[in-house]
Amino acid sequence: MGARVLAVLAAVSLVTAFALATLLPPPLTLAQLIAMFDARMLYDAHEFAVANDGGWIWGHLLMPLLLRPCWLVPTSLGLLFAGGAMTLASRKGMPRSHRRRS
Repeated sequence: MGARVLAVLAAVSLVTAFALATLLPPPLTLAQLIAMFDARMLYDAHEFAVANDGGWIWGHLLMPLLLRPCWLVPTSLGLLFAGGAMTLASRKGMPRSHRRRS
């Protein structure tokens, strides 16, 4: 992915996070937001995780994530995308060494 693509993904993620944080009630968790759209999705995700890995991913990774504010995931993704875009953009401008190879 190019730096521009990552920059656009960062912008979209951060705007989404801002919209979620300002338009929805502050204590709304990610689980509550998902349940607003599809109440069965959380149950299906739990059943899938337990059936495929014995519940470790559900208990140690997904459940703590679902209990966080709904704006936290897009904010985190936006920061990661922004860091990736800045890293790729800085690599293009790096000067090359003029030393000869022997």
